[in-house]
Amino acid sequence: MKNNIYKFVFFLLISSTMMANVSLPNIFSDNMVLQRNSEVKVWGWANPKEEIKLVSGWNNQEYKTVANNQAKWEITIKTPEAGGPFSISIKGYNEVILKNILIGEVWLCSGQSNMEMSASWGIDNGEEEMKNASNSNIRFFTVPKLTAESPQNNLLGNWTESTPETMKYFSAIGYFFAKRLREDLKNVPIGLISSNWGGTPAEIWMPEDVVNNDTLLLENAKKLNEQEYGPRQPGRAYNAMIYPIVGFKIAGTLWYQGESNVGSLVYDKTLGALITSWRKEWKDDFPFYYVQIAPFKTGTNNFSNVTVRDSQRKLLKEVSKTGMVVISDISDTIDIHPKNKKDVGIRLAKLALAETYKVNSNLVNGPLFKDIKIEKNKVVVSFDYADGLYFKDKKSNQFEVAGTDGVFYPAEASIKNNEVILTSKKVTSPAKVRFAWGNTIQSDLFNKANLPASSFTSEF
Repeated sequence: MKNNIYKFVFFLLISSTMMANVSLPNIFSDNMVLQRNSEVKVWGWANPKEEIKLVSGWNNQEYKTVANNQAKWEITIKTPEAGGPFSISIKGYNEVILKNILIGEVWLCSGQSNMEMSASWGIDNGEEEMKNASNSNIRFFTVPKLTAESPQNNLLGNWTESTPETMKYFSAIGYFFAKRLREDLKNVPIGLISSNWGGTPAEIWMPEDVVNNDTLLLENAKKLNEQEYGPRQPGRAYNAMIYPIVGFKIAGTLWYQGESNVGSLVYDKTLGALITSWRKEWKDDFPFYYVQIAPFKTGTNNFSNVTVRDSQRKLLKEVSKTGMVVISDISDTIDIHPKNKKDVGIRLAKLALAETYKVNSNLVNGPLFKDIKIEKNKVVVSFDYADGLYFKDKKSNQFEVAGTDGVFYPAEASIKNNEVILTSKKVTSPAKVRFAWGNTIQSDLFNKANLPASSFTSEF
């Protein structure tokens, strides 16, 4: 009998300990970076009605809340200017202390294999870059590949400092982006969350109902075939790899994806829906910067790749606070994973430094198609970001013109006053223009920043 009482008391002790422990999702861990000068949400679980006290190490301020009847609590805390390391104490019946926390800039890096690609895959100068990767002010959080049919509360993972070992397996583009940001923001700590899955279409990265409630997106999603690399069903990666970190304060998102949507005629609408849904979930209109996919020989259709690139170009005008880097000059048309990831990361960083941080007034975009003017048999093509427009090989054979019949013929091109003048003996009354319009064509038109123009067609 006595034995049973001991067992019962022991059971009560164990069960109350199990039930009462304050716990946090893994995105809140030692070594994390919190967004500076912000109101940052911290959340977790505890016993219903348990009082939670949080003390922030940078000013010893105490915050209090009470867990709700779903055993969940959340507290919004104020973060200072960049600095650290600090600790945070979270106390209920037990105490959790998070250590070695930095305050700085936090970016989410997401997409498919080109964003996932790390030094371990064999990037240009990878060995050398790894050797120099020790930097305790750059922190990484890698989200593991997971799927779920419904939104999840947590995911595996932890924050780590950048070392040759951790950088080797982290998004190379993310790392080079962070490194450049630190240089120009005068040593502000950078935290990167990498949530990527090679071979995945955009539809799996947004809430399932966003796709299901849009006829155009749903119709397009039904064309996605099952394949061996990863899921194709809308929402599956979002539920497991994005939703658990929704609300973790970020400065913005870097996105590199689109190869698995090649062939889509509505990629701008698809990616636009993803951006809008993420901002809605985060309740934050954060900047969203993405990489235009590289020219690559895709299947038998000569235009399936360039059509997606043009969708990415069009998206810039369709969704606010977006930016795109063009990489046709640093890509490889026979390798879907171009090895030069450093320049991609640097171009994204320059975009963020100009648009988000306002510390870079240099030209950071390649020429983007603006308009055409028809002057008898001539077409005058104007561009945004056209300062110092030039052809790489003195002349270009990448422009084509068409009449109202839509049949395109090569055009002779010349540059005057940072505009391109086109004529074609075969088209006496031009109506439409396209440039670098082919899956594998690498742009030959650049501006004074030596950035390439995006391919485009004036048809749509």
